[in-house]
Amino acid sequence: MSSLTSVEMNFLVFRYLQESGFTHAAFTLGYEAGINKSNIDGNMVPPGALVKFVQKGLHYMEMEANLTNGEMESEEDFSFFQPLDLISKDVKELQEMLRERKRKERDKEKEKDKSKENDREVEGERSRLKEKDRHEKLKEREKEREREKMERDKERERERMEREKEKMERETFERERERMKVERERDIEREREREKIEREKAQEKQLGDGDRDMALDQSDNKANAGDEDHGRSSAAEPMDITMTPTSQPSHIPNSDVRILEGHTSEVCACAWSPSASLLASGSGDTTARIWNIPEGPLKSSRSISALILKHAKGKSNEKSKDVTTLDWNGEGTLLATGSCDGQARIWTTNGDLISTLSKHKGPIFSLKWNKKGDYLLTGSVDRTAVVWDVKAEEWKQQFEFHTGPTLDVDWRNNVSFATSSTDTFIYLCKIGETRPMKVFAGHQGEVNCVKWDPTGTLLASCSDDSTAKIWNTKQHSFVHDLRDHTKEIYTIRWSPTGAGTNNPNKPLTLASASFDSTVKLWDAELGKMICSLNGHRDAVYSLAFSPNGEYIASGSVDKSIHIWSLKEGKVVKTYTGEGGIFEVCWNKEGNKLAACFADNSVCVLDFRM
Repeated sequence: MSSLTSVEMNFLVFRYLQESGFTHAAFTLGYEAGINKSNIDGNMVPPGALVKFVQKGLHYMEMEANLTNGEMESEEDFSFFQPLDLISKDVKELQEMLRERKRKERDKEKEKDKSKENDREVEGERSRLKEKDRHEKLKEREKEREREKMERDKERERERMEREKEKMERETFERERERMKVERERDIEREREREKIEREKAQEKQLGDGDRDMALDQSDNKANAGDEDHGRSSAAEPMDITMTPTSQPSHIPNSDVRILEGHTSEVCACAWSPSASLLASGSGDTTARIWNIPEGPLKSSRSISALILKHAKGKSNEKSKDVTTLDWNGEGTLLATGSCDGQARIWTTNGDLISTLSKHKGPIFSLKWNKKGDYLLTGSVDRTAVVWDVKAEEWKQQFEFHTGPTLDVDWRNNVSFATSSTDTFIYLCKIGETRPMKVFAGHQGEVNCVKWDPTGTLLASCSDDSTAKIWNTKQHSFVHDLRDHTKEIYTIRWSPTGAGTNNPNKPLTLASASFDSTVKLWDAELGKMICSLNGHRDAVYSLAFSPNGEYIASGSVDKSIHIWSLKEGKVVKTYTGEGGIFEVCWNKEGNKLAACFADNSVCVLDFRM
């Protein structure tokens, strides 16, 4: 039986302190315990891991105490214990408590039988006493009514006197207010007269100084023209875009927001259908949901219904079946989900389960359809990636190259793809090949995300080593090393612009989101930072470009969504929810934005400029 090491326990406590908001305590523990030097993959540890671990231990002790108790004959005999008993006592003591409880229940049953006999004997006497009490209560009730009537009369008299007093006070207040109003009007009139006199004096003075002012204006115009010429000759520098009090973004009103409730645990993933107004969400409550979102404005829409895709049988809340990732096929007819039980499932838009794909031996963290829709690609903690033949409902090939958990996968075309891992390597693989086509090495930390550009020529990656890199299939080393972030980079996204997109005349841009609370935009050709978007107050977990490439949305642990205009370089819309944000995504029209939160909710925002 495997045991929990002190390093692992320190990491669980560290994560618990972070998630509970005890930032200073978490930092102190992390520093003294050397958390950053441990080889534990933080991405494998789900939120709330310590609490869940302790709960499972208590449940195990409770089960052990019941199963080893020879007196248990049926499910009804199962007994529950108080959490303090489970923590402070061992199994033998719990069993003794259980036996004592059973003895008391048997004694109580005997006493109950005996008391029933006594009850029958005294029932007759009780009936007589009851009748006598009823008569006495009737008399008492009459007296009580009389007392209540007298109290009500007294209360009415007090209220009448209070009203008279309030009336007099109100009249006095009104007279005083009227007097103050008259005084204020007099003061205003006197102030107006004074200002009028001052304006007349100022106008007389300006008439004498007119020629001098014209000469000053001409001099200022020349100086401004010189400044403009100097600005045009200067080289472009990266911009730090920060929200300031003089450029506050527009908060999205509640009328343009719809909160979708129903999940009972944190919502980890969401995705819009590419062909219909359907939004899919996946949660730690072992379900995914398909929401039918109205196409018009949210303020005038009806209630929003959802199909529930259950990953666990019955009412079980097995954490092994948490939904961690999901993806629509290109036609929007099928939804694939991946969960902690290592299985991928395929569903119709009606919520029907048509395939359960089992091959992995660990949780699935990433899952993608190829463009053609005949293959599904999954990456797992078991260090492998699997390509599934969807029509045959079976695995086609398993790729076992990584030495650590596979964190992300992304198709390059219909038959080749890239994978990333905690082992710091990136592999370019192809169906039918038994060895990688390419190995990209250069990161010094876990590679959290890999994304191909729209043409499949450039591959972007980001890592816990605080860098993002751009790779080309013609080279073994990276083309660009992007090093302006100061903490781990969680995700990256290519803009839907440039060659191979619906916006070919706009330049290709790469965006990166980091735990340093910033979003940075990069020129993919030059490998230079265009600007840094500094509006969040905590780690940024998610990014999404609008379909037209003009806006980018970011979601953060600080519970806020910012929508940035790439043309203006500023936040144009913002929304703050009740929990940290795991993912944001745009619908195909670009007029609605969805986000999933740690407070078990999904929200949809109307976006209009």
